Amino acid sequence: MYDRILFPTDGSPGAEAAMNQTIDLASLCGATVHVLYVADSENEVSHMVMRDDDTGFSGMVKPDEIERESGMTETGSGRMDELEAAGTKLVAAAADVFADHDVETVTSVRRGNPYRAIIDYAEDADVDLVVMPTHGRRGIDRFLLGSVTEKVVRSADVPVLTVRLQEGSEDS
Repeated sequence: MYDRILFPTDGSPGAEAAMNQTIDLASLCGATVHVLYVADSENEVSHMVMRDDDTGFSGMVKPDEIERESGMTETGSGRMDELEAAGTKLVAAAADVFADHDVETVTSVRRGNPYRAIIDYAEDADVDLVVMPTHGRRGIDRFLLGSVTEKVVRSADVPVLTVRLQEGSEDS
């Protein structure tokens, strides 16, 4: 049914929930999972990056918190390099989780507009399914913040499975 599943991740709690669904689907179908992180070159404030404490997904912080904790103040390409390095760690940690469930992975880190990079990757890698979280935002929050998942759902040429973060879960 599915041979190649794309799992774009930012390491958020919603991505963890989507990862669990991806593990189940990939195991059931014998699919390879493509784990993708996109360093958003168009909106620095929305980035999430991983603390260097090897805690996997639970160590996610916003870039301004990294600046406060590490003294990092680089902007522009220096910031993008940092985000890509954090993304590399993030996809490697995700690949380890998939490997623990005997699921084969391919990892990739790209720079650009997240929804466009996800669509392009899905086409380039000829994936059969995209699995993404949705934060369940409504009203003005959804309008103002936009939704990468919504844009992917509307633009993708392949099915997109959305996984909603459960009520009461931490939404970042």
